Amino acid sequence: MAMKDYLDEFKADAVALYESTPGATCKSIAADLGVNRATLREWVLRDRERRGVTAAVARRAARPGAAVASADPDERVRQLEARVAELEASERKLATERDILRKAAKYFAGETNW
Repeated sequence: MAMKDYLDEFKADAVALYESTPGATCKSIAADLGVNRATLREWVLRDRERRGVTAAVARRAARPGAAVASADPDERVRQLEARVAELEASERKLATERDILRKAAKYFAGETNW
């Protein structure tokens, strides 16, 4: 099987998608993007090495907390802020996925010789 040559921009987008998706695995992200799991893992490790970041710092496990209504207004505000942060992370993930798909569609449209 021939090795594929991916653009640096695609690699960076794939790593960003992996890093910004709490609870995702290399296997699931690689399958979504159509790349080999080991290839994506290599890109992630190279990116972390380049940035000097350890795996524990780069990817903290998301802890889904139960949204319990609290009588304390300060606690309620903290819960709502956590929920907003979670939704913003989800939005960033979806935007990244959308951008990757747009770039892929543009690339493949250019490769098609009709």
